[in-house]
Amino acid sequence: MKAMLHHHHTLLSPHTAFCRARQKCNRSDIITTASSSSNHAKLLPLRMWPSTRRHTIPLANDHSLPGYGVTPDDAHEGLKPCDNTSFPAVKESTIDKKSGLHSVGEKTELILLALPAVFGQAIEPTAQLMETAYIGRLGSLELASAGIGVSIFNIVSKIFNIPLLSIATSFVAEDISKNASKHSSSGKLELSSVSSALILAAGIGIIEALALFLGSGLFLKLMGVSPVSPMHKPAKLFLSLRALGAPANVVMLAVQGIFRGFKDTKTPVVYIGLGNLSAVALLPLLVYGFQLGIAGAAISTVASQYIITLLLLWSLSKRAVLLPPRMDQLEFSGYLKSGGMLLGRTLSILLTMTIGTSMAARQGPTAMAAHQICLQVWLAVSLLADALAVSAQALIASSYAILDYKRVQKIAMFALQIGVISGLALATGLYASFGNIATLFTSDPEVLMVVKSCALFVCASQPINALAFIFDGLHYGVSDFDYVGQATIVVGIISSLVLLYAPSVFGLAGVWAGLTTLMGLRTAAGILRLLWKSGPWSFLHEEA
Repeated sequence: MKAMLHHHHTLLSPHTAFCRARQKCNRSDIITTASSSSNHAKLLPLRMWPSTRRHTIPLANDHSLPGYGVTPDDAHEGLKPCDNTSFPAVKESTIDKKSGLHSVGEKTELILLALPAVFGQAIEPTAQLMETAYIGRLGSLELASAGIGVSIFNIVSKIFNIPLLSIATSFVAEDISKNASKHSSSGKLELSSVSSALILAAGIGIIEALALFLGSGLFLKLMGVSPVSPMHKPAKLFLSLRALGAPANVVMLAVQGIFRGFKDTKTPVVYIGLGNLSAVALLPLLVYGFQLGIAGAAISTVASQYIITLLLLWSLSKRAVLLPPRMDQLEFSGYLKSGGMLLGRTLSILLTMTIGTSMAARQGPTAMAAHQICLQVWLAVSLLADALAVSAQALIASSYAILDYKRVQKIAMFALQIGVISGLALATGLYASFGNIATLFTSDPEVLMVVKSCALFVCASQPINALAFIFDGLHYGVSDFDYVGQATIVVGIISSLVLLYAPSVFGLAGVWAGLTTLMGLRTAAGILRLLWKSGPWSFLHEEA
């Protein structure tokens, strides 16, 4: 059996796996510090932070790795390093030259991963806009009803789905680098992280579907839509139908995270695009042809979600075993522990954003309309930074898992540099064109005047936003989910206090001051973690 150390098809070949000389190992509990004259790389003791993942590297056939006196008989015990053995030397000798890890530079690989990710993240908002356009032609009642249903569905989805997506990316990338093995008959990768993510996604999806379907009336009541409202019946129908797509939606996002762990952002884009093309065909047919109205819109969206999910699972099944032969091979503890912290993070951000929208609504309809325009532009331009973040996360996770700290540092620094540059470019471009962009949403002169007063916040915050997203990606890459979750909860509390006070003094500008505070503090928390001399980034402070 060959061991999978990196990327989709990177195998440990017999040529590179043979030891040049057998060395006797002193079994130790830590990896001793070793330096290399070529790169001054330094190994840190594996005692600094706990992990919920397994840390073994399977052996290839009947060979041992250079510098490791381990035979196949005791491979289950993990690799024990010999004294005076440089881990970078071991790593270089075991990673195939055709691997994506070293076949291209860090900068090129990051950009190649980020570009498809940008398109992938832009597809779903575009599809939602298309759905809104079709429903809008049915009338204002239908548009308002569907809008409430979509808002409820998205809130519930983000709370649970985003943590799973982020964790799956890191865990799969780590698994490929450290624990990957090939199935004896099919030759596919056997990764516990993949199977665990898929089963968790299916379970979460079923729970979401039941909650949304059975609790649609309660959710509508919480949103202020009473049973006597003309919006209640169509909104409940729309939400109940959309609930049927929740399992597919969760699994689809989990598989996207898995592909990112494989450092593949192209495949999801292709199949998400094909799935949304089906929605393009089904929307007018069901909404107008069969005269199903907003029910037809919901059905077309659910159908496209299942089409995308099936295509992604089919593609993934050609690379990896989807379900393990035994249930005891699954590892849920890491997902649940890290997911709990990221769940707190997601709730904190959603609550802060909701408070911001609520405070904007209290300023009146004109201010609320202006706020919505600014918010949509603000969120849309963040797609680039988010794509950079997820790409950096996948690269860092795979390199960090094999202790390639030098490469981790290069990826992190380059991602931050690109974040600052792209943020400044976006700020400049938005400032020059924001007036024209706003006219695409409204022609009301009063709304445009209020938009202009908040444009400075939207534009000036772009470099801060970019860094906030990228810092999240960096910390996810080293599986520092606890810190990100705890820090974001604190940041959310402080920002919420600003949002509750500032609008009463500064109006809508106070709302945007609070949102800028949110992103600024997230960036500050990201920087602070890199400066700590303990924790996963402690290698940055080790002497060369």
